[in-house]
Formats: sequence, structure tokens, C-alpha cells
Amino acid sequence: MPGSLTRNPQTAVVGVVALGGAVGASARYGAALLWPTATGTFPWTTLVVNVVGCAVIGVFMVIISEVWAAHRLVRPFFGTGVLGGFTTFSTYAVDIERLVSKDRAGTGLVYLGVTLLAALAAVWSAVWLTRRALAWRQA
Repeated sequence: MPGSLTRNPQTAVVGVVALGGAVGASARYGAALLWPTATGTFPWTTLVVNVVGCAVIGVFMVIISEVWAAHRLVRPFFGTGVLGGFTTFSTYAVDIERLVSKDRAGTGLVYLGVTLLAALAAVWSAVWLTRRALAWRQA
């Protein structure tokens, strides 16, 4: 069994996801420090972080899938790790629960829908714009 961990290709993937996750989560924490949201108010920071993260994943996936043949660890490091750690849909759920528990169910419902729509719009728009920019560049 000695050395079996180093022979497992998944060990490297888990390592880069963990490292990327630490980077992304630190960036999200920094955003929360720079733009704090009081409990019971609309969670703008979480919304912006999630929308920005979704836009970046849209750009990244086009580049990594259609333009650049990256090393096998780039996608798990950046896509799963950094952007997975940066975006925070678990905090999104906690924010909704906190709004509801503070008798702000209407705000929680708006936040639920706005985040979902904005995140989807961000990723779709980023994919579309990235493809258009690449096509324009090649023309």
C-alpha cells in the first residue's frame, strides 16, 4: 500500500479542488468584509457574488471547452474549486431562511427568484458574449 495515494489520479484532482476552493472562499469572504449585509436585509453581497461567479464560469467554460486545450487539472482547480468556493448557494439558502425567520418572507421570495434568474442570465449571457467575441476576433 505505500505510495498508493500518489498513484491514484484522483488525489491530484481532490488536491486542486481543495486549493481552489480555499482561494474562492477567501475571495467571497473578502467580498463580505468589503460589502457587509446586515441580517434581515436584502443580501446584496451574496447576490452579486453568485451572479459574478456564474458569469465567470460561463466565460471559463467556453474558453476551456472550445478554445484552449488546458491541463486536466485546470478545470477542477478553477471551475470546481475557485468558482465553487466563490459562489455560495448554501449561503443563498441560509439568507432566505434568515429573511423568512425575520418575518421578511416577501423579501426572501424576491431574493430566491432574482438570484435564480440573474445567475442563469449571467451564465447564458457570458457564454453568448464570449462566443461572439471569439468569432469577432477570428473574423
